[in-house]
Amino acid sequence: MPHTVPQPAPHAQGPALASASGTTPAPRTPQPLSAGDISRIVEMAWEDRTPFEDVEREYGLPEADVIALMRRTMKPSSFRMWRKRMAGRQTKHRGLNEARRAG
Repeated sequence: MPHTVPQPAPHAQGPALASASGTTPAPRTPQPLSAGDISRIVEMAWEDRTPFEDVEREYGLPEADVIALMRRTMKPSSFRMWRKRMAGRQTKHRGLNEARRAG
């Protein structure tokens, strides 16, 4: 069965790039993901200290799309293990991590 490269959701926006004037950010058009991109996203998702926001900023994939990509690319048992590890992990969400430090 050939491996298909998942496409970012239509609503996904990549990192904002400065326009020529430098005042208004221009959204990046989502590009098809290469095998190397998918490998790096999976690696980032497995890392405990890499927030989902970093994946979204670099690749334009929000958390829900990263989860869907992980589900498609991993064996079911590996996906379940990953989801169990990520459940409630504050370091995977920049906002939760910052709130924990402030409070």
